[in-house]
Amino acid sequence: MALLIAILALLLAFSEMGGKYAEREAVIHNLEASDLWAFFQAKTVRRTTVQVAAEQMESQLGLAADGPVKSAMEKRIADWKQTADRYETEPSTNEGRKELAARAKVAEQKRDHERARNELFEVSSAFLQIGIVLASAMIITGIAMLAWIAGGLGGLSVLVMLLALLKPDILHLLH
Repeated sequence: MALLIAILALLLAFSEMGGKYAEREAVIHNLEASDLWAFFQAKTVRRTTVQVAAEQMESQLGLAADGPVKSAMEKRIADWKQTADRYETEPSTNEGRKELAARAKVAEQKRDHERARNELFEVSSAFLQIGIVLASAMIITGIAMLAWIAGGLGGLSVLVMLLALLKPDILHLLH
């Protein structure tokens, strides 16, 4: 019985380590997604600002006399429109709005994947903790069935840990 408790405790340590790792990774990916969405919003504000500036100058363009002022205004409008287009998509730097949104969605998927892993490790840890309690109760009560149940919970927790490692997204299928 002591050996069973020791094995369950060892498995519990592995499960807790896996859960902490998944939790840490989920936080990292959540921060990454949050930063990318904030950058996306900043690009949106900048894009809107230059679009409005270009539209305002376009409305004033008709009032400008032909010559260097009108030419300078037309150049400025073209520059602002080009800047607005660059804010929308900029594949060379991967920092246009389209690229930022795609990167943020990838970070969110990674975060959700790690959260699912963490949930499975938590379930595994709960099974192991209950198994340890039942194995300890078997020592006191002498009821052999408690040892069998504790061993079964240990086996079940190993399966849940394997799911956490190999196929954590299975939780989404159950919802």
